[in-house]
Amino acid sequence: MNKMSLRQIGIPLITTAIIFFLWFGPITLSYVENIVISILIIIANYIEYQGKPFLALGFQREKFTTKSIFVLAPLVALGLFVFYVFLLVPGITKLTGAPIDYSSFNELKGNLPACLVALLIVWASAGFGEEIIFRGYFMRQLVKFFGESKMSILLNILLLACFFGFMHSYQGITGQLVTGIVGAILATIFYLRKYDLWFLVAVHGFFDTIALICIYFGLF
Repeated sequence: MNKMSLRQIGIPLITTAIIFFLWFGPITLSYVENIVISILIIIANYIEYQGKPFLALGFQREKFTTKSIFVLAPLVALGLFVFYVFLLVPGITKLTGAPIDYSSFNELKGNLPACLVALLIVWASAGFGEEIIFRGYFMRQLVKFFGESKMSILLNILLLACFFGFMHSYQGITGQLVTGIVGAILATIFYLRKYDLWFLVAVHGFFDTIALICIYFGLF
Protein backbone atom coordinates (compact mmCIF):
# COMPACT_ATOMS: atom_id res chain seq x y z
CA MET A 1 0.00 0.00 0.00
CA ASN A 2 1.27 3.47 -0.88
CA LYS A 3 1.78 6.04 1.88
CA MET A 4 -1.44 8.03 2.15
CA SER A 5 -2.94 10.68 4.36
CA LEU A 6 -5.76 10.05 6.82
CA ARG A 7 -8.11 11.86 4.43
CA GLN A 8 -7.18 9.54 1.56
CA ILE A 9 -7.90 6.50 3.72
CA GLY A 10 -10.82 7.67 5.82
CA ILE A 11 -13.02 9.29 3.18
CA PRO A 12 -13.12 6.19 0.87
CA LEU A 13 -13.88 3.93 3.85
CA ILE A 14 -16.74 6.15 5.04
CA THR A 15 -18.05 6.55 1.48
CA THR A 16 -17.96 2.80 0.86
CA ALA A 17 -19.82 2.16 4.13
CA ILE A 18 -22.56 4.60 3.10
CA ILE A 19 -22.79 3.02 -0.36
CA PHE A 20 -23.24 -0.46 1.13
CA PHE A 21 -25.86 0.90 3.53
CA LEU A 22 -27.80 2.39 0.61
CA TRP A 23 -27.54 -0.88 -1.31
CA PHE A 24 -28.29 -3.35 1.47
CA GLY A 25 -29.89 -1.29 4.25
CA PRO A 26 -33.60 -0.64 4.90
CA ILE A 27 -33.76 2.38 2.57
CA THR A 28 -35.06 1.58 -0.94
CA LEU A 29 -34.28 4.14 -3.63
CA SER A 30 -35.23 1.99 -6.63
CA TYR A 31 -34.12 3.41 -9.99
CA VAL A 32 -32.44 6.52 -8.55
CA GLU A 33 -30.20 4.53 -6.17
CA ASN A 34 -27.12 4.53 -8.40
CA ILE A 35 -27.68 8.19 -9.25
CA VAL A 36 -27.75 9.14 -5.55
CA ILE A 37 -24.64 7.05 -4.92
CA SER A 38 -22.86 8.68 -7.88
CA ILE A 39 -23.58 12.13 -6.44
CA LEU A 40 -22.25 10.93 -3.07
CA ILE A 41 -19.07 9.69 -4.77
CA ILE A 42 -18.55 13.00 -6.58
CA ILE A 43 -18.89 14.87 -3.27
CA ALA A 44 -16.50 12.45 -1.55
CA ASN A 45 -13.98 12.81 -4.36
CA TYR A 46 -14.33 16.59 -4.23
CA ILE A 47 -13.23 16.48 -0.60
CA GLU A 48 -10.53 13.84 -1.08
CA TYR A 49 -8.97 15.32 -4.20
CA GLN A 50 -9.43 18.95 -3.19
CA GLY A 51 -11.81 20.14 -5.88
CA LYS A 52 -11.03 17.70 -8.72
CA PRO A 53 -13.66 14.96 -8.35
CA PHE A 54 -14.26 14.20 -12.02
CA LEU A 55 -10.64 13.85 -13.05
CA ALA A 56 -10.09 11.39 -10.19
CA LEU A 57 -12.94 9.23 -11.56
CA GLY A 58 -11.51 9.20 -15.09
CA PHE A 59 -13.52 11.95 -16.76
CA GLN A 60 -10.60 13.31 -18.76
CA ARG A 61 -11.52 16.35 -20.85
CA GLU A 62 -8.98 15.68 -23.58
CA LYS A 63 -10.42 12.19 -24.19
CA PHE A 64 -13.97 13.41 -24.78
CA THR A 65 -13.83 13.46 -28.57
CA THR A 66 -16.47 12.92 -31.26
CA LYS A 67 -14.59 9.97 -32.71
CA SER A 68 -14.16 8.27 -29.34
CA ILE A 69 -17.68 8.79 -27.97
CA PHE A 70 -19.87 8.68 -31.07
CA VAL A 71 -17.93 6.36 -33.38
CA LEU A 72 -15.57 4.04 -31.53
CA ALA A 73 -17.70 3.53 -28.39
CA PRO A 74 -20.86 2.48 -30.32
CA LEU A 75 -18.78 0.06 -32.41
CA VAL A 76 -17.24 -1.48 -29.28
CA ALA A 77 -20.71 -1.66 -27.70
CA LEU A 78 -22.09 -3.42 -30.79
CA GLY A 79 -19.19 -5.90 -30.83
CA LEU A 80 -19.66 -6.58 -27.11
CA PHE A 81 -23.38 -7.08 -27.62
CA VAL A 82 -22.82 -9.56 -30.46
CA PHE A 83 -20.41 -11.47 -28.21
CA TYR A 84 -22.99 -11.31 -25.40
CA VAL A 85 -25.90 -12.63 -27.50
CA PHE A 86 -24.21 -15.26 -29.66
CA LEU A 87 -21.41 -16.60 -27.47
CA LEU A 88 -21.56 -15.52 -23.84
CA VAL A 89 -25.23 -16.06 -23.01
CA PRO A 90 -25.55 -19.41 -24.84
CA GLY A 91 -22.29 -20.66 -23.33
CA ILE A 92 -23.15 -19.74 -19.74
CA THR A 93 -26.73 -20.94 -20.15
CA LYS A 94 -25.45 -24.33 -21.28
CA LEU A 95 -23.11 -24.41 -18.30
CA THR A 96 -25.76 -23.56 -15.69
CA GLY A 97 -28.79 -25.11 -17.37
CA ALA A 98 -30.84 -22.01 -16.51
CA PRO A 99 -31.78 -19.16 -18.87
CA ILE A 100 -31.33 -15.52 -17.88
CA ASP A 101 -34.37 -14.13 -16.09
CA TYR A 102 -35.51 -11.17 -18.20
CA SER A 103 -38.94 -11.02 -16.55
CA SER A 104 -38.28 -7.60 -14.97
CA PHE A 105 -38.23 -6.14 -18.50
CA ASN A 106 -41.51 -7.69 -19.72
CA GLU A 107 -43.46 -4.44 -19.43
CA LEU A 108 -41.13 -2.82 -21.95
CA LYS A 109 -41.99 -5.18 -24.81
CA GLY A 110 -43.84 -3.22 -27.48
CA ASN A 111 -44.25 -0.30 -25.06
CA LEU A 112 -42.55 2.69 -26.70
CA PRO A 113 -43.25 5.31 -23.96
CA ALA A 114 -41.95 2.94 -21.27
CA CYS A 115 -38.85 2.16 -23.35
CA LEU A 116 -38.09 5.85 -23.83
CA VAL A 117 -38.31 6.43 -20.08
CA ALA A 118 -36.21 3.31 -19.50
CA LEU A 119 -33.63 4.63 -21.97
CA LEU A 120 -33.15 7.79 -19.88
CA ILE A 121 -32.94 5.72 -16.69
CA VAL A 122 -30.48 3.30 -18.29
CA TRP A 123 -28.09 6.06 -19.35
CA ALA A 124 -28.31 7.83 -15.97
CA SER A 125 -28.34 4.81 -13.64
CA ALA A 126 -26.34 2.22 -15.59
CA GLY A 127 -24.27 4.14 -18.14
CA PHE A 128 -23.17 6.89 -15.79
CA GLY A 129 -24.18 5.45 -12.41
CA GLU A 130 -22.68 1.96 -12.58
CA GLU A 131 -19.55 3.14 -14.36
CA ILE A 132 -18.91 5.91 -11.83
CA ILE A 133 -19.46 3.47 -8.95
CA PHE A 134 -17.74 0.29 -10.12
CA ARG A 135 -15.02 1.44 -12.48
CA GLY A 136 -14.54 5.14 -11.77
CA TYR A 137 -14.65 4.85 -7.98
CA PHE A 138 -14.12 1.31 -6.70
CA MET A 139 -11.59 0.28 -9.33
CA ARG A 140 -9.66 3.54 -9.04
CA GLN A 141 -9.67 3.34 -5.25
CA LEU A 142 -8.30 -0.21 -5.34
CA VAL A 143 -5.58 0.97 -7.72
CA LYS A 144 -4.79 3.79 -5.30
CA PHE A 145 -4.50 1.40 -2.36
CA PHE A 146 -2.83 -1.59 -4.02
CA GLY A 147 -1.03 -0.20 -7.06
CA GLU A 148 -0.96 -1.17 -10.73
CA SER A 149 1.06 -4.36 -10.77
CA LYS A 150 -0.35 -6.98 -13.12
CA MET A 151 -1.46 -9.12 -10.17
CA SER A 152 -3.14 -6.18 -8.44
CA ILE A 153 -5.03 -5.18 -11.60
CA LEU A 154 -6.08 -8.80 -12.25
CA LEU A 155 -7.41 -9.22 -8.71
CA ASN A 156 -9.04 -5.79 -8.93
CA ILE A 157 -10.89 -6.75 -12.12
CA LEU A 158 -11.92 -10.19 -10.83
CA LEU A 159 -13.12 -8.92 -7.46
CA LEU A 160 -15.25 -6.15 -8.91
CA ALA A 161 -16.54 -8.45 -11.69
CA CYS A 162 -17.82 -10.87 -9.06
CA PHE A 163 -19.48 -8.09 -7.12
CA PHE A 164 -20.89 -6.50 -10.29
CA GLY A 165 -22.45 -9.84 -11.21
CA PHE A 166 -23.82 -10.30 -7.68
CA MET A 167 -25.57 -6.92 -7.91
CA HIS A 168 -27.55 -8.27 -10.88
CA SER A 169 -28.94 -11.25 -8.97
CA TYR A 170 -32.47 -10.44 -10.17
CA GLN A 171 -31.41 -12.00 -13.50
CA GLY A 172 -30.71 -15.38 -11.90
CA ILE A 173 -27.43 -17.28 -11.71
CA THR A 174 -26.83 -17.14 -15.47
CA GLY A 175 -27.48 -13.42 -15.50
CA GLN A 176 -25.05 -12.90 -12.63
CA LEU A 177 -22.28 -14.84 -14.35
CA VAL A 178 -22.85 -13.15 -17.70
CA THR A 179 -23.00 -9.69 -16.15
CA GLY A 180 -19.86 -10.41 -14.14
CA ILE A 181 -17.98 -11.35 -17.30
CA VAL A 182 -19.24 -8.23 -19.09
CA GLY A 183 -18.13 -6.21 -16.05
CA ALA A 184 -14.67 -7.75 -16.28
CA ILE A 185 -14.47 -6.84 -19.98
CA LEU A 186 -15.53 -3.25 -19.23
CA ALA A 187 -12.95 -3.01 -16.43
CA THR A 188 -10.25 -4.32 -18.77
CA ILE A 189 -11.20 -1.72 -21.39
CA PHE A 190 -11.08 0.94 -18.67
CA TYR A 191 -7.56 -0.11 -17.72
CA LEU A 192 -6.33 -0.39 -21.31
CA ARG A 193 -7.80 3.02 -22.15
CA LYS A 194 -5.82 4.49 -19.23
CA TYR A 195 -8.92 5.06 -17.09
CA ASP A 196 -11.00 6.91 -19.70
CA LEU A 197 -14.42 6.90 -18.01
CA TRP A 198 -16.10 8.93 -20.75
CA PHE A 199 -15.46 6.09 -23.17
CA LEU A 200 -16.71 3.43 -20.76
CA VAL A 201 -19.91 5.34 -19.99
CA ALA A 202 -20.57 5.58 -23.72
CA VAL A 203 -19.89 1.87 -24.33
CA HIS A 204 -22.16 0.86 -21.44
CA GLY A 205 -24.88 3.29 -22.50
CA PHE A 206 -24.90 2.19 -26.14
CA PHE A 207 -24.77 -1.49 -25.11
CA ASP A 208 -27.88 -1.06 -22.97
CA THR A 209 -29.55 0.99 -25.71
CA ILE A 210 -29.14 -1.90 -28.15
CA ALA A 211 -30.50 -4.26 -25.49
CA LEU A 212 -33.56 -2.04 -24.95
CA ILE A 213 -34.28 -2.02 -28.69
CA CYS A 214 -34.15 -5.83 -28.68
CA ILE A 215 -36.45 -5.98 -25.64
CA TYR A 216 -38.93 -3.61 -27.29
CA PHE A 217 -39.17 -5.89 -30.32
CA GLY A 218 -39.51 -8.97 -28.11
CA LEU A 219 -36.15 -10.49 -29.06
CA PHE A 220 -35.35 -11.23 -25.40
